[in-house]
Amino acid sequence: MRRRGFLLAAAGTGLTSACGSFTGTARGGRIAVDLAFAPTQGLSPYGDDGLLLSRLAVVDGLTRMDTDGVIHPALAAKWTRTNATTWEFTLRDARFQDGERVTAEAVVGALRAAGRAKVKPRVLSDTELEVRALGERAVRITTRTADPLLPARLANPSLAVFSPAAYGKKTAKDGLVDPVGHATGPFTLTHLDGAVSATLDRFDGHWRGRAAARGVDVTFVADNNARSNALRSGQIELAEFVPAAQALILGGRARKVATVRTTTLYLNTRTGPLADPGLRAAVRAGADTSALAKSVYEGYAERATGLLGPGFAWADGKQLPVTGRAKAAKPRGQRLTLATYTNRAELPEVAAALEQQLERAGFDVRLVVKDYARLESGALDGDYDAFLMSRSTALDTGDPVSYLASDFTSGGSFNISQLGDPAVDAAVREAAALDGTARQRAVLAAEAAILRTDAAVPVVHEEHLQGVGAGVRGVVLDPYERQFVGLETRAR
Repeated sequence: MRRRGFLLAAAGTGLTSACGSFTGTARGGRIAVDLAFAPTQGLSPYGDDGLLLSRLAVVDGLTRMDTDGVIHPALAAKWTRTNATTWEFTLRDARFQDGERVTAEAVVGALRAAGRAKVKPRVLSDTELEVRALGERAVRITTRTADPLLPARLANPSLAVFSPAAYGKKTAKDGLVDPVGHATGPFTLTHLDGAVSATLDRFDGHWRGRAAARGVDVTFVADNNARSNALRSGQIELAEFVPAAQALILGGRARKVATVRTTTLYLNTRTGPLADPGLRAAVRAGADTSALAKSVYEGYAERATGLLGPGFAWADGKQLPVTGRAKAAKPRGQRLTLATYTNRAELPEVAAALEQQLERAGFDVRLVVKDYARLESGALDGDYDAFLMSRSTALDTGDPVSYLASDFTSGGSFNISQLGDPAVDAAVREAAALDGTARQRAVLAAEAAILRTDAAVPVVHEEHLQGVGAGVRGVVLDPYERQFVGLETRAR
């Protein structure tokens, strides 16, 4: 059943195969891709679905970030900073996938819609944007406070620009966006089958030129081994996040990618037993993470010493001492619910190891393991005492301040730890207002303030493996995980 969408597409073009394995050429220049995470909001961009749109090259923003974290022009051909809080962006000549021109008014409408979305995009957790058109081809953006990262912020997929038709009455009522045929990227989303599959066709009018592939056929597959097996058998060209345990079997088809990703155990500081700082300290003391990188990750990770990993060279090995932590209390059989998800191969095994460690420390642990889509809302609502997740610490702006703001401040939109600590809020605000080396020092101080609360227990800093079929060229191996299929991606 998992291949139904692909097989129907093949049948529609009259293609057949005795073994069920198709090359990119046999598919008429289309690429078959298995992604690990299914959409949770109909591919509206304001949550993690925005990353799916970005990885599939469906969307553009005013700016874009490359695999080195450098910001480049995109729908904006250039920009200038006119004062500490004001920027002006000049638009290039571009069109939406529905044929309409990209105008200043369309950009203003898109950015305002993101700002008033029911679930605020994480990239806006620590700022507010005031946007106005300056004629047909320019936009002025003003921030409440000085924001040197604004061009990087605008490269976030949640701030992608869609045509006015994407904001219909039904989607606007729900605070969402209809991305089908209304974006500006190299590939047009033409069909979405819920959490099962999606079909994308090449958009020949893209401002950077035509993509090498004629289209992309996507299946959302949470089962890690199923993605790897489909790659090995030739059913697909690309498999997202293949398990480390499959690296030897896949050989050259498993491509290692350095990341800015940390696996972290988030602890519920507001409700349940871990509202007690002493019991959070007991969780930290009972979690032995030193062996997990070698055993579970088979060498594709290293033990985490803080929230920020070696992907940030300026932070690596420079974490500040953490002082003022609560003393560990005795658990005395306290019941904990520990949740994690199946979409990343190693997390269930890590959770099982942590379950054993915490039970040896004196807790009674109940383990919940499901697909991420079935856990996210509960995690954000504080339904679990502990939530193990793999988190990119530079996903929102290429800079860790947005991550710290969204995950650990009182108003953060991804505050799974339910943390509301004035000292943490102040430390993150201070970092957000600075630039250069002063910002980096303030980030390290904010990291120490967060770790002091034991709201999060860093486990490992990861590398990940992307599955790339033989003969596939031009796949984008991105440490920031925003890109996967690109303009040059093609199969022989």
